[in-house]
Amino acid sequence: MHKFSGRVMLATNSYEPSRFMSTPRTPSSRILVLYYAATAVFLLLDYFVGLNVRLAFLESWPIARAAYYGFCFLCLALMIWRPAWTTLIGAFESLVTLVALILSMAIRTLLITDQVLETGTGFVTMEEILNFMLAGSIAYLSWIRGLSRLKEELSG
Repeated sequence: MHKFSGRVMLATNSYEPSRFMSTPRTPSSRILVLYYAATAVFLLLDYFVGLNVRLAFLESWPIARAAYYGFCFLCLALMIWRPAWTTLIGAFESLVTLVALILSMAIRTLLITDQVLETGTGFVTMEEILNFMLAGSIAYLSWIRGLSRLKEELSG
């Protein structure tokens, strides 16, 4: 509100009710939020059961794995806080996942150390290759779909 000549005037552009009202979620947005909510289940399976379903590509880097779980929880919190950002957050997280997958696989396959050659351990396992293909495919499809949805939202 602005004061002008002793009168109170409302600024017409300063308050947009649609910015503060919750927009209804589309079915795909609900699925994305549920996927990030399932991070808690993935975390419990990973740390307490020893079944790393979501982040097998970060198995050898426990600090990076913990940070990535934190990042996923941050994505969930942002989606709950700002539902309109769900598509953008999903697309960004997919890009981060793709980059992490590619880098982790590249580092393991391109930088073979003497220790790996001497002990025979440290090579990429079949489980990691399968996880790379599964997680990479899902992240790629999510990235492409996110870009398509963002283009639709921005164009009108």
